[in-house]
Amino acid sequence: MKEFPCCDKHQPIITCDKVSLGYDGRPVLRDLSFQIFPGDYLSIIGENGAGKSTLMKSLLGLHKPLSGEIKINCQRGANCIGYLPQQTHVSKDFPATVWEVVTSGLLAQGGFRPFFSGKDRARAMDNMTRLHIENLKNKSFQNLSGGQQQRVLLARALCAAHEILMLDEPVTGLDAVAAADLYGALAELNRRDGLTILVVSHDIRNTIVQSSKILHLGKDGYFFGTPARYMVSEEAKMFFPSEDGDE
Repeated sequence: MKEFPCCDKHQPIITCDKVSLGYDGRPVLRDLSFQIFPGDYLSIIGENGAGKSTLMKSLLGLHKPLSGEIKINCQRGANCIGYLPQQTHVSKDFPATVWEVVTSGLLAQGGFRPFFSGKDRARAMDNMTRLHIENLKNKSFQNLSGGQQQRVLLARALCAAHEILMLDEPVTGLDAVAAADLYGALAELNRRDGLTILVVSHDIRNTIVQSSKILHLGKDGYFFGTPARYMVSEEAKMFFPSEDGDE
C-alpha cells in the first residue's frame, strides 16, 4: 500500500527563503535559505542553542518566522507531515497496546473519529509491517524495549505522514544496536518508498551516513549541502577536528 511520493519530484517540497527565527523578536537563526526535494534525507545538526528545535517547530507550523517564508509544497498540505518527537518518560510508560498507539496517528488525517475505516486499519497494519512490528500488535507499549517503542512511534508517525517524516533526536536513549536498527528502518523508508526524511540529531557520524543533504546550524551562520561537501567545510571541523574534513 505505497502512498508516497504524491508530489512532483522535480519541485521542492520544502522551501525556506531568507527565514529568521527566534523568540520575542530576538533572532536565533538569520537569513536561512534552502530547498528540500521529495526523497531527500536531511540531517539537521550543529551547536546547542543554534535553533535546531526552533526550525523543526517552524517547519511543522508551530512557530512563526520573524521574517522570510517557509513553504510546504505538498498536495495534502499539513497532512503530508508525520512527526516523531523526542521520547519522554511519559511516552515510554503510555498505557496502551501497540495497535492503539499506531492507530492514534490516523487521527491527524481527519480529526476525531470513534471508528476507523477498513482503509484506515489497512494503512496502520501496512506501516507496522513496513517496520516489522506486526507481531507486536496486541502487546503493551510500556512493556516493549526502547528500540521496539521507537519503531511503534515511527509507525504512528507514518500513519500521519504522506510525504515528509520529521524526527527529533530519534535514537536518544537507545543502545548502539537499537540505534543502528532504527537508522536502517529510516534508510529503507527513504530509499524504498521515497519518503522525505528530516532528522535533528546529535549522533553526527551515524546520521551523516544516511543523509543526502546536511544542514549545519551555527551561531555565526549555517552550511547546507551534500555530505561530501560538508566533510571538507569549516563547519565540519567542529565535529571532526582531528580529521581536517577527511574521513
